[in-house]
Amino acid sequence: MAEMTYAGYVLAAYMVFVAVLLWDFVVPHIRIRRLLRGVRLLAARRAANPRRGDLDR
Repeated sequence: MAEMTYAGYVLAAYMVFVAVLLWDFVVPHIRIRRLLRGVRLLAARRAANPRRGDLDR
């Protein structure tokens, strides 16, 4: 098994840090885009059929 040097350890640590940082940045943006798309679709459905959400009593 290859022995890991200090430089290799530091490089690996920074790579993991960058990966986690990117993950923390990208995932919320994807989720927000998905939620906004759902809201837009719901608004379009309700605009196309305005009586659908009303209660008929």
